[in-house]
Amino acid sequence: MEWLEPVAEILHISPWPPDPGGLFWPVLMLLSGGLLGEVVARVSRLPRVLGYSTAGVVIALSGNGTSTGQLPESLRLVVDVALALLLFEIGSRVKLRWLRVNQALLWTSLSEATLTFFTVYAALSWFGLDRPLAMACAVLAMPASAAVAGRVALELGAAGQVTERMILLTALNTLYATLALTLFRGWLSFEQMSDWVNAFARLGYNFLGSLLVALLLARLVALIARRLDLRNDNSVLLLLGLVLLAITLARSLGLSTLLVPLLAGLALRNSSERPWVWPRHFGTAGGVLVLMLFVIVGSAWSIETLAAGAAAAAVLVLARAAAKLLAVNGWARVSGLSGKQGLALGITLTPLSATALVMLADLYSVDPAFGRQLAPIVLSAIAMLELLGPLAVQWALQSAGEVTPGALQARSKGARS
Repeated sequence: MEWLEPVAEILHISPWPPDPGGLFWPVLMLLSGGLLGEVVARVSRLPRVLGYSTAGVVIALSGNGTSTGQLPESLRLVVDVALALLLFEIGSRVKLRWLRVNQALLWTSLSEATLTFFTVYAALSWFGLDRPLAMACAVLAMPASAAVAGRVALELGAAGQVTERMILLTALNTLYATLALTLFRGWLSFEQMSDWVNAFARLGYNFLGSLLVALLLARLVALIARRLDLRNDNSVLLLLGLVLLAITLARSLGLSTLLVPLLAGLALRNSSERPWVWPRHFGTAGGVLVLMLFVIVGSAWSIETLAAGAAAAAVLVLARAAAKLLAVNGWARVSGLSGKQGLALGITLTPLSATALVMLADLYSVDPAFGRQLAPIVLSAIAMLELLGPLAVQWALQSAGEVTPGALQARSKGARS
């Protein structure tokens, strides 16, 4: 490049080599993710999210990923808002009355989350991790990625018992995992300060504060929905603004950016008998954020991270998969599913993605030294499942007979048009 310096001086290009600025990488992420997503949908009839994540993997392999567990502030904001949109949308699809009618579903969710925690904790303790580290990994292994599951189901047009239960279980285990993380942070604070009062105060503040902000968001959305059609692309920008406001408030008050949108969606759905229907990912702006979410998560590792944490991550992934399959299949027939449907439902809980990344970032902000120990294991596990997860969900939904061949053909044609 030195031979071009005289030309740069003549053309008044300064500095040299040129600095593209801070906007270059986000734009590159957006373009590469969008392009790969459409190529994947057109050529292979696989979910676009696979292309988005592949773009992130390429960025990680080039050495430009975020591999510390601490997301830069600009990327953290994108992740928080995009994940909030997806969690709010998923929460608004969950009717809790279903748990009263079919109590086996509640026991399935509790068993699946609890067994995942204890199985991963036991496996990693056996592997040689100390208690706090094994416990943190077990908490972060609890949630299945609601973002991946919901996105794949939406793209496939999947419908049926397995799809609905997948949405329910991912919403509930995200809720359980977030509460467990709050408890773990309280325990970590007690270990550091030996002050139970302070630890419980933080726990209560985090949950009750998140609940209040969630109820406020749900109430505002319900009021606006009485006067505006939120399925309209123009009106939905107001909804997007409300979600962004709630997340900004939660971040400024130190509340959970996972609990707020999920609880708001649950409160909204269960305060009314009518189902809530939104534009896909809250319109174009929301779609851009969701695309960037998967690219960012896909890039959240490095070769060095894999070298440091791959072995423990493999133990985590295998123990997690075994626990989820065992728990879901154990309750399948009692809850009204066939053995084949139970197996498919268990497989749909494979993805581990944005939720775990946000939880890791939260722990990193509380205790950076502990976060640095935890990051290689969790980020390696996310990397292992980032491409496998969407494929597992698609295969499971297809094997359960909840995706029609016509839907796949229509999706492929839509990518061409």
